[in-house]
Amino acid sequence: MYQYDVYDHALVRERVEQFRDQVARRISGELSEEEFLPLRLQNGLYYQKHAYMLRVAIPYGTLSSLQLRTLAAIGRDYDRSYGHFTTRQNIQFNWIELEQVPDILQRLADVEMHAIQTSGNCVRNITTEAFAGVAADEMIDPRPLAEILRQWSTVNPEFLFLPRKFKIAICSAEQDRAAIQMHDIGLYLYPGSSGEMLLRVLVGGGLGRTPILGQQICEDLPWQHLLSYVEAVLRVYNRYGRRDNKYKARIKILVKALGIDAFKQEVEQEWTQIKAGPAELTFAEYERVQAAFSRPNYLNLPEQDLDYHTHLYMDDDFARWVSRNVFAHKIPGYAAVALSTKPGVDMPPGDVTSAQMDAVAEWADEYGFGEIRIAHEQNIVLPDIRKSDLYSLWQKAVACGLATPNIGLLTDIIACPGGDYCSLANAKSIPIAQAIQQRFDDLDFVHDLGELSVNISGCMNACGHHHIGNIGILGVDKNGSEFYQITLGGAQGKKSALGKVIGPSFGADEVPAVIGKIIDIYTRYREPEELFVDTYQRIGAEPFREKIYPGTSGATI
Repeated sequence: MYQYDVYDHALVRERVEQFRDQVARRISGELSEEEFLPLRLQNGLYYQKHAYMLRVAIPYGTLSSLQLRTLAAIGRDYDRSYGHFTTRQNIQFNWIELEQVPDILQRLADVEMHAIQTSGNCVRNITTEAFAGVAADEMIDPRPLAEILRQWSTVNPEFLFLPRKFKIAICSAEQDRAAIQMHDIGLYLYPGSSGEMLLRVLVGGGLGRTPILGQQICEDLPWQHLLSYVEAVLRVYNRYGRRDNKYKARIKILVKALGIDAFKQEVEQEWTQIKAGPAELTFAEYERVQAAFSRPNYLNLPEQDLDYHTHLYMDDDFARWVSRNVFAHKIPGYAAVALSTKPGVDMPPGDVTSAQMDAVAEWADEYGFGEIRIAHEQNIVLPDIRKSDLYSLWQKAVACGLATPNIGLLTDIIACPGGDYCSLANAKSIPIAQAIQQRFDDLDFVHDLGELSVNISGCMNACGHHHIGNIGILGVDKNGSEFYQITLGGAQGKKSALGKVIGPSFGADEVPAVIGKIIDIYTRYREPEELFVDTYQRIGAEPFREKIYPGTSGATI
């Protein structure tokens, strides 16, 4: 993974000292809260319902074992011994005291981490998929270009005060596990006919109040022009994006207002002026960054391991875990492992204790190459595990509460912290997720249902990405009471789709039963091995409405 150079170290160190002074002036009263607000947001610090929340950047979701141990220690020393992994591959600490923040940032800086640009109207954390570099269906490792984008966008003065926040994702696998269509800029990296790296560029994607899928603006873009083309897009957005209404300030609104053809024309005109300038990437620069992502010292292992297959045959629980949580690897004899952070009622989705973080760091060192990934789905990935070590790893994960065999299934729920923590939320997310998990605690049944995503957001900001869940749940406020609106038919990946509201919203205590009715219709109408989203697309919404709202039309209110 990438190691900081002298410039990275200097930038992060100076930002820590700058913020230490700002915090001291806020505590002394020299700075008002209004004056302090933009300063703390630039360092990922929010004030929520009960305390400050610090969001720490995990660029493209990659951590070393040392960095994860540091996050565990921060959780113990400054929080309540846990952290929350987000759909943006970051981590949030929810119980932070203001005067301690500079010391936390210093501890992060000591292990090449920071909280810069995890908030504010700037380019946020660059994301990619958690299996980048090891996925069997990957064409090109996208991490070097993700790192180049990170370096270019960090404290880039031209793009620190955009109309609104800006999110970029890059993917290079047959399956889009980075959800690039849901981003302000989505990049798809692929080889050309001669093996050269090319990019497909999508713009104007996003969820929130106005969910829109990104649209293609460029095909066959040579990788050398990555930065100049992204810069052209951002310049057009910076010039024309609305600043009078934050709800209409995202680039998706601009693209929709102009139309994709007119927006593309603006970008192309801007790009012609800068594409041959200093933003053009060189092979030397790419090779410099790529060296940090060189292939680990893999052993020459057989594809089949006798002990591993014996355990598969003899232990049904292990076999079930492998079927859901273990993924094909590029290198024979190795596998990638997803550790589920969704055990059910015992822990909110995405929450991991400090003890669990320490354990994962230990497993990364013992069984892999000291590297950990955070997935868009809020789970943890160990990317390089020998198949011969899978049984031992599984036993330790079981003892640690990280071995629930539900990756991609109904109980692998994506959820934001919701109203339990967030001051923006209309309703709680965590109790709804746990109630659904409790209702569907029969693993045999959940496995029989097959892949089925449930996403929950506590408000229209859609941090839980409810629009792209096969079943989406949105918390809404009705006269001061918490209700939940259900959407069906959402999907992520290359066949991304936005879910549609099924009808009137429900009280919290009704939601698990409603999900049960949805599953009843699915199991009644599905064809053999058919996934939920395919059944929904085939039969439409009406059978679900009739089950959920008997005797009514199910009109939305």
